[in-house]
Amino acid sequence: MNHEQSQPVFKRLKTVCVPLMGATALTASSVPTVSRLLSELLNILYDIRSSGYSLNEATIKYVFFPIYTLLNCNDSVAIPDQLLEKIFMVLNILCKDWWWYLELKDWDQLFMLCGSVIGGIGTKGKGRERADETKDAAAQDNDDGPFTPNQVRHRMKMFVTHAQTPTFTPILGQTLNSVLLATECHSSSLQNSMLDLLFVLLSDYFPEDLIVSVLPGVVSTTCKLCLGAPGNKGWAKGAVIANSLCVIQDVISRSIGDEPCIKSGAVLSVESIEELSDLVGEQPLKHLAQEQSKYGTSRTPSWLGITSSQLLIAMKSLSPLIKHPTPSALMAMVEFSANILRSTPTTLPLAQPLLLSYLLSLSNSDLPTVSRKASDSLLDLLTTSSKARHSFTRTLLRITRDNLSALPVLLPSQADAKVEHIAGMQDNAMGNLNPFASEIGKLLGPTGGVEKWGWSLLSVLELIDPPVTVTRTSAAQMMLENDPEGSSWLPFPQPMLKNVSSANAYDSLVRMFHALGKAAGDTGLFAVEWFASIGQSGKDYRAVTGMWCSCRLLEGISNVTFFEDPLKSSRLSRSRRLEKLARGLVKSTSLLWDTMNEESIDTQSEGTDEHNEVPQTQHVKGLVQLHDTLQITRGTPIGSRVTAQPMLHSSLSLQLISITAGILESRFTPLFIYSLYPILHSLVSPFSFLTETAFRALNFVTICTSYASPANLLLSNFDYVLDSVSRRLSRQWLDVDATKVLAVMIRLVGSDIVERAGDVVEECFDRLDEYHGYDVVVEGLVEVLGEVMKVMQLEELSKTRDVSNQTKKIGNYGPAPRTAWGDNNPPDKGKGIDQSEDAQEVMPDEEPPLSSSQALSKQIVQRSVYFLTHESTGIRARILNLLSSSVPILSESALMPSVHSAWPFILNRLADKEIFVVSAAAGLIEALVTSMGSLMFRRVWDDVWPRFRSMLSKMQTADTINTLSRRVRGGVGSESVYTHSHRLYRSIIKTMTAALRGVDPQDSSNWEVIIALY
Repeated sequence: MNHEQSQPVFKRLKTVCVPLMGATALTASSVPTVSRLLSELLNILYDIRSSGYSLNEATIKYVFFPIYTLLNCNDSVAIPDQLLEKIFMVLNILCKDWWWYLELKDWDQLFMLCGSVIGGIGTKGKGRERADETKDAAAQDNDDGPFTPNQVRHRMKMFVTHAQTPTFTPILGQTLNSVLLATECHSSSLQNSMLDLLFVLLSDYFPEDLIVSVLPGVVSTTCKLCLGAPGNKGWAKGAVIANSLCVIQDVISRSIGDEPCIKSGAVLSVESIEELSDLVGEQPLKHLAQEQSKYGTSRTPSWLGITSSQLLIAMKSLSPLIKHPTPSALMAMVEFSANILRSTPTTLPLAQPLLLSYLLSLSNSDLPTVSRKASDSLLDLLTTSSKARHSFTRTLLRITRDNLSALPVLLPSQADAKVEHIAGMQDNAMGNLNPFASEIGKLLGPTGGVEKWGWSLLSVLELIDPPVTVTRTSAAQMMLENDPEGSSWLPFPQPMLKNVSSANAYDSLVRMFHALGKAAGDTGLFAVEWFASIGQSGKDYRAVTGMWCSCRLLEGISNVTFFEDPLKSSRLSRSRRLEKLARGLVKSTSLLWDTMNEESIDTQSEGTDEHNEVPQTQHVKGLVQLHDTLQITRGTPIGSRVTAQPMLHSSLSLQLISITAGILESRFTPLFIYSLYPILHSLVSPFSFLTETAFRALNFVTICTSYASPANLLLSNFDYVLDSVSRRLSRQWLDVDATKVLAVMIRLVGSDIVERAGDVVEECFDRLDEYHGYDVVVEGLVEVLGEVMKVMQLEELSKTRDVSNQTKKIGNYGPAPRTAWGDNNPPDKGKGIDQSEDAQEVMPDEEPPLSSSQALSKQIVQRSVYFLTHESTGIRARILNLLSSSVPILSESALMPSVHSAWPFILNRLADKEIFVVSAAAGLIEALVTSMGSLMFRRVWDDVWPRFRSMLSKMQTADTINTLSRRVRGGVGSESVYTHSHRLYRSIIKTMTAALRGVDPQDSSNWEVIIALY
């Protein structure tokens, strides 16, 4: 600012400075006047700064002189806080320009003035505790004034050199002590100001040896600030924590970092051959040759060992901060951990596990910015080319191993939060260790000690059935062709962990295993094979857990998961080793179904191996009653543990087969000979969890092998299924559920099975000849024949419907020629000429040949009627229903001979002891009467109606005591569709209705039927 510009500014300042100079002697009456003048001076200075003018040295000294006189003429204790605050605000504005001209003696006076106000120190040892606003103004004055470095380095260097002289060092230390004491106030704004001032003091003015001396006090005070004052409730402010951690990381890096410690000789660093040769030779220690100041502390190996242990304790006390609710505190923890790891890899090796665990925990944060920052910091530490990178990698591996060893201890304690925390750390560690897959492979490989930590996990990761399994109806599951979503991907139902009740903790454990497998790659296949061998060795809870662990690890290695659509998931190149293991797992896992009927679902373990037995922890809720004599012992032993879990074991085995299908994809087709039977066998299980798992497995395998639908898959591999069923229906190997597998396959395939149904029928009748005395097997085979008949019935109905639709479309277009245009040959011309061999003349009375489905139905009927007299009521009812299904398919000439031969047996079934057999017989007669026409009418009147009449009188009496019958006003009815009598009444009514239409009965018979049915 030139002379012409300074004159108006000087005049404005003079109007305030002259009255202020006259009121420097403070009294009770002059304090308001001085306060008003200081406020006017502040306003003028603010206007000058806002206009862009810079004050020259003469103007600054002119303004400073009344301020100096005011401070010099009055005792510091007598100056009110309000005036002192305004004085520091004036000095703050002046120092912005005065810094360029400030002499060292003036700088000393300002420094001591600010320090005395912050510390409450007065003249002659008497002081006064100032208000927080006054201390804040003093801190701002120091921060923005002489304590703030400027762009001009030589000016800053002059002040720093002066501050590090032996005469000024005590003042520096006293100021530091005052600032540290001031940080313990309750005002967060003053705390932040003091922490900013503390950072400037330590980073710019404290010498290297002196900062070593103040390290313990600074770290102790700032750690207390991070954790909050003892009297305050709740967390400390996020900004206070961020500023405190910034001070801690700076003072640790400057005092005990690798660079200053190597420079002083406290640690030795060998990075080249020359340094190694110097180390072998006799070299004097560097720290002995250094000059030691009066107040400083030398860095020695003994000092380093003691200080590093104390710092480790202090940093451990900061562990609660990883759960702080504010993002600023969490981001500061990330910066603190990463910077300390970078600056002290050699001097603080014991702190690496702690700081890396902080970063792993924060990378699992719910806040995206925090988790992303922590993950980036971890990745930067592990990928940056430095000598500490390998140390960090080894530390992360050690953390991984320790966490795996800690999980067996945490899981029985039912601490879901801790389990989720540990599992999340494992997940993040594996995600950052992906570039070092060989190191993770050692953990899951032959030398990783999986036998040690694997057995520990198997002993505590006990799976249980979910309380509720949400499934779709069986009709929707079976009729996949009619369900548009039948072949769509659906997630697999998952079991529950006995010691983990939280879904988040369970998902964290699953992600942990996925991350372990993904990071290990093919080397982790050893652990997969080990867990799978445990899972295939039995069906106890350890085998179930082993199968679960192998599934989760294999998902991570192959990138095949049940939690997303396989069509949308990324496909990774599979190695030959992985595909070879997948083929072996399919074969060995499918063999588990060969021994399925040898074990019972409710089997309990009779004993356990002493070598595998581990102490069990029992959690009891409530009060434990003590003995009268205070004998605190357990009176009765803990009950034996139910360890057999075949249902869960089968479900997880299906998951393992599905994963291998996702790995092999189209190359999985040759393995259908092993894998289809286990899937279909599980579909007919009475347990909804296993049935739903099998349904999901069938869909998953269908998608992975690129089939359009499960029906197409089963039809293409029909021979595999039929061969598996045949082998399990032999005398050497009899599985009573094999017939159910065949039935469910027919139900799944639908109408397309007609072309292959002949093989099924032949197989069924061959087995009926062998096992006709075994009711369970015969009933299952008859059920299969019934399913075949239902499919062919639907096929014939669809053909009939198509023909009728085509007839409707053709219409009547009037007379039309019956010969080709231009054919002048008479109709008889050409007789005697040899006709083609394929041209067969059909006689008018001759019926057309039977179709394949009709011929097969005729065969089933002819060979099934002999079972109408079987001793099992269920088989008799199934045969009657089977014959009813054949009526719409076969013509009169094809069906009636078999009906005629079996007619006495059909009539005898109307007198059966079981009403459901009688109902099935009535349904067959109804179908015959409504379809066969006049051939059955006379038989109805002669043979059936007398039996119906006696049945009606008996049923009327029985309905009065039947609880399923609906009681209506005026009597008892059978309107309930859930009663067999309802079905029987319906069949009788329909049968007699058809009979009355075909025959002209006598009047007495008409009235007899009407009255009996009324």
